[in-house]
Amino acid sequence: MVSQLLRSGTSVGANTIESQAGQSRADFLSKLCVALKECNESIYWMRLLVASNLVPESRITKLQDESQQIARILGRIIVSTKANTGK
Repeated sequence: MVSQLLRSGTSVGANTIESQAGQSRADFLSKLCVALKECNESIYWMRLLVASNLVPESRITKLQDESQQIARILGRIIVSTKANTGK
């Protein structure tokens, strides 16, 4: 589970950075959508780590909160970009 969390968590940043160099608005959106999916996957893995008692909730709460904030930010950017492109 930890390795899955590491993969999905690092993918959020990598795809976000990659989106900034997108070749088109569609490419930008595509990369951000992947980042959002990976962010949601990371939240899932953190919940599972807590539920399985592998990590105490107190050690991961701040990270979960920050991940949820990042997911909301990415979601807003995606919605706003789609609204500005008519998609």
